[in-house]
Amino acid sequence: MAACDGASKGNPGPAGWAWVVASDDEIPGRWEAGPLGTATNNVAELTALERLLTAVGPDVPLEIRMDSQYAMKAVTTWLPAWKRNGWKTAAGKPVANQDLVVRIDALLDGREVEFRYVPAHQVGGDRLNDFADRAASQAATLQQPAGSEQGSPEPPPSPAPRTGAPARRGAPARKQGSGRTLKARFPGRCVCGRQYAAGEPIAKNAQGWGHPECRTAGDG
Repeated sequence: MAACDGASKGNPGPAGWAWVVASDDEIPGRWEAGPLGTATNNVAELTALERLLTAVGPDVPLEIRMDSQYAMKAVTTWLPAWKRNGWKTAAGKPVANQDLVVRIDALLDGREVEFRYVPAHQVGGDRLNDFADRAASQAATLQQPAGSEQGSPEPPPSPAPRTGAPARRGAPARKQGSGRTLKARFPGRCVCGRQYAAGEPIAKNAQGWGHPECRTAGDG
């Protein structure tokens, strides 16, 4: 079993990719992560899948866990129609990130792969997806490669939710975001770079919708 993930700090912004493979005990084993410079989140997600398929032999059956609905649907749902339409979307526009999708299509040919969607950033969530997410985020932030073959330590845990800076003595406290919290109807990505799943609580800030704890002071 395996997982892969991409991260973009700004979308587009500093981006990175990562993959991890494990045995049936779901303990992360072999893994790799790398930087992409400035790229979108979708490019990072597809690159992570392409690098995973390249690193694992085609004769090895894979269960691939992903938290990107875009990347998964691109290669399992939309791809056949894109190919029939000459790599055009239903609207007649060129397929975005076609080079990566074509490469992934070739790597999937003749191999046994099962894709499994897993929501990101869940308490007690998928261990492999969490590992890949942290590794991709670290690669995006540091813009440096890492991995088990390089002897790299396990990527650090995700940062704790922000609580806002304490007010200075003698200065009025800045208002923490007070906008209402809703349940997300669809998966998305917060301004912090982390994804949220359908049904998760989200709140609006100056940059759009995201995790309630990511509302900055003065938002709301």
